[in-house]
Amino acid sequence: MKELIEYIAKALVDEPDQVRVTEVEGERITVIELRVAQSDLGKVIGKQGRTAHSIRTLLNAVATKLRKRAVLEILE
Repeated sequence: MKELIEYIAKALVDEPDQVRVTEVEGERITVIELRVAQSDLGKVIGKQGRTAHSIRTLLNAVATKLRKRAVLEILE
């Protein structure tokens, strides 16, 4: 899941070397934290959050297939 988010984020941003993805696993839920450069934050979120929503949808599809639960947090 971490690799998927990293791949998508690097494809969207202007500064792919600034993309940082960390995975925090809990008992029931996995939290994926995405950090990008300040100038690329808008590209990852998209208009009215549509891009972020789409990334979360893909993440949920993969997590469901693996019988897990995952949440994406986009951090500054």
